[in-house]
Amino acid sequence: MAMLAVLIPLLMLGVVLVLGRYEEVLLPQENADRREPAGASVAPASAAAAPSPAPAGTAAPSP
Repeated sequence: MAMLAVLIPLLMLGVVLVLGRYEEVLLPQENADRREPAGASVAPASAAAAPSPAPAGTAAPSP
């Protein structure tokens, strides 16, 4: 019984890892070879110049 308590979680982890690899092989991402480092995101110039919209639920400024 103790062996089942140890083996079942390990087998389940193996199944999850194998399914993850299967999904990567079956459904490759188009930009997989062009990944950037996490801190190297660059915003387009047009997005930097335009002000961001107000969050939902806030009152509009009066004219």
